[in-house]
Amino acid sequence: MKLGSFSVSLSVKDIYASKAFYEKLGFTEAGGNLEQNWLILRNGETVIGIFQGMFPNNVLTFNPGWDQQAQNLEKFNDVREIQKSLKAEGMNFATEADENTILVDQHR
Repeated sequence: MKLGSFSVSLSVKDIYASKAFYEKLGFTEAGGNLEQNWLILRNGETVIGIFQGMFPNNVLTFNPGWDQQAQNLEKFNDVREIQKSLKAEGMNFATEADENTILVDQHR
């Protein structure tokens, strides 16, 4: 199973203080929006997300389809495939990926 890039999403109380703390450790901004209370920070291959008011707890985050530098992978396992495999192993999900596919196709 290919889970793609890995990061830890941290639930923080003060995004400004957290940003300053992680910058002292050598992390730099790699994405996100400070005004929306979320940032992605990188230090080499290490990636963390800091989120204020979005998650009740810290979360392990996997991004199928991306490498550790957030570049698209040519081949990867779709999240629905990963979910199906993990459910078959007895894992429960708080939120599930939608397994239904809808195509709206207009020819004229």
